[in-house]
Amino acid sequence: MQRVLITAGGGGIGRAMAQAFAASGAEVWVVDSDDTALASCPEGWHRDCLDVADERAVADLFSKLVAEWAGLDVLCANAGIAGPTAPIDQQPLEGFRRCLAVNLEGAFLFTRAAAPLMKSARAGAILYTSSTAGLYGYPNRAPYAAAKWAINGLMKTVAMELGPFGVRANAICPGAVEGPRMEAVLQREAAVKGSTRDAVYQGYAAGTSMRTFVEAADIANMAVFLASDAARYVSGQIIAVDGHTENPDPKV
Repeated sequence: MQRVLITAGGGGIGRAMAQAFAASGAEVWVVDSDDTALASCPEGWHRDCLDVADERAVADLFSKLVAEWAGLDVLCANAGIAGPTAPIDQQPLEGFRRCLAVNLEGAFLFTRAAAPLMKSARAGAILYTSSTAGLYGYPNRAPYAAAKWAINGLMKTVAMELGPFGVRANAICPGAVEGPRMEAVLQREAAVKGSTRDAVYQGYAAGTSMRTFVEAADIANMAVFLASDAARYVSGQIIAVDGHTENPDPKV
């Protein structure tokens, strides 16, 4: 039975990942900064409320996890925030730093803590939730794009370092995902561009070959696959689940 730890597992993509892993028979441990989201999770899931960028909180979590599970098979470093939406000359430094802290430093802290457990077991899978923003430039979203490009570099390095120990690392790049988080992005981008929410939505959809948004379950299904024996030699890869982004900057 796999032991799976998922950051930002209380809602959105993380919640879908937790549901998919649980359905596959895995034990699931979710962390989130939202107490309300955690309270709505199934009783069988381990749950902890914390800030993924808090070094001490992460260390304490892993002490508890080791006492309970004695090891870890899969880490889904999924936590992330959108960051400020603004032209580069109007980006606030505080917002830029917070975006990198949650998206990048959080992934680093969880990877650093998980690595010794997986190395000693000579097995494991680390999955990073990146973004198509980590594959292309992303106008008005400099903090987010910078963080996601960095996540891809972190993943590549982790795959190289831990591969000799039988540990794999991969990054999943969602495109536009249906849900509350993307709705907030649409509203902010519409305001910055002087457009409407619906126009921005259609611009995102038109910017993909398949002319569609994706759903959180699509990302979760890829995560379960990448953590499985069916993907035992898939490592160091950046895999987009996005309907194939053709135009990352819809002109709307």
